[in-house]
Amino acid sequence: MKTVFLLILSNVFMTFAWYGHLKFKNVPLWQVIVVSWLIAFFEYCLQVPANRIGHGVYSAAQLKTMQEVITLLVFCGFSVLYLKEPLKWNYLVGFGCMAMAVFFVFKKW
Repeated sequence: MKTVFLLILSNVFMTFAWYGHLKFKNVPLWQVIVVSWLIAFFEYCLQVPANRIGHGVYSAAQLKTMQEVITLLVFCGFSVLYLKEPLKWNYLVGFGCMAMAVFFVFKKW
């Protein structure tokens, strides 16, 4: 659970680093880049330990799959709550198709 918790936190930081500036289009691009890098530093401080801790339990492919699904979930919340963009049905279907990959990656064959 520690790995999942750290991945969720790291994705919150990275989502703000990548997309948070979209509400501040009047701010010069160079300033947005600097602030994004500063936010991303904290993402790395969580992501790297999450992968190191998790690699004892999960394979690298499983960690990456978890990270991508968590990214989609965090982004959906961010998009609706922060950016005030609607979550359309076709987005959910597309994200659902990506989430189905979890079955294939985690299934013991």
